[in-house]
Amino acid sequence: MPLTVHHLNNSRSQRLLWMLEELELPYEIRFYERDKATMLAPPELKQVHPLGKSPVLEDGGIKLVETGAICEYLVDKTGRLGPTDRDEGLCQYRQFLHYAEGSVMPTLLLMLAMGKVPLLGRVALKKVQPMVDVHLDYIEQVLAARPWFAGDALTAADIMMSFPVEAAVARAGLGPSRPATMAWLKKIHARPAYQAALKKGGHYDYA
Repeated sequence: MPLTVHHLNNSRSQRLLWMLEELELPYEIRFYERDKATMLAPPELKQVHPLGKSPVLEDGGIKLVETGAICEYLVDKTGRLGPTDRDEGLCQYRQFLHYAEGSVMPTLLLMLAMGKVPLLGRVALKKVQPMVDVHLDYIEQVLAARPWFAGDALTAADIMMSFPVEAAVARAGLGPSRPATMAWLKKIHARPAYQAALKKGGHYDYA
C-alpha cells in the first residue's frame, strides 16, 4: 500500500516529496491549494488532521504531522538517509534535523511578517536582519567545512534544511557572499530526486 502525502502547494511539504523520491518509496499525493486572498491552508486539511497543516503523511493506520518527525519515521522505516557516522555525524544529524524549524524558520517568519507591515515593519526589519545573519553565517561556516550538514553524505538533515535556506535566498538576502551555502543549494537542486519532486508537487516559489 503506497504512502499518502497531504500536500499544500508552495509549502514546506515539498521537502517530504523530495525525501520520498530519494528513498524511491511509492506514494500518492492529495493536493490542497492555499486561499488566494489569505494564503492560508484550506479548511479541508482540518478534516485530515486537527491542526489543518501540511504535510501530513499516512502510512496504513499511522498518521503523522511535523516534517522533522516524518523524516525520522521514514529514516527508521527504510534505514536510509540517516547519519553514516554514529558519533559526531549522529550529533550533527540530530541537531540540523531540528534546527531547521526550531531556530532558523521562526526568525525568517518574523522577517516575513515584519516585511508586510508598512513603516514600523521597515524599522523592525533592520533589527531582525542581524538575527537572521547570525544563522546564515553559521550555516555558511558549517557548509564550508563539509559537503553536507551531517558529514560526507546527504541525509534527512539536508532535506529539512532545504526549506529555510531556500526561503533565505528569497526573503533574507542570502546570496553569493556565502558561497558554500549557495553551492550546497545548487547541488541539491540538481539532484534527480529533487527535480522529480518538483514535477509532482506543482508550483514552488523557492526552487
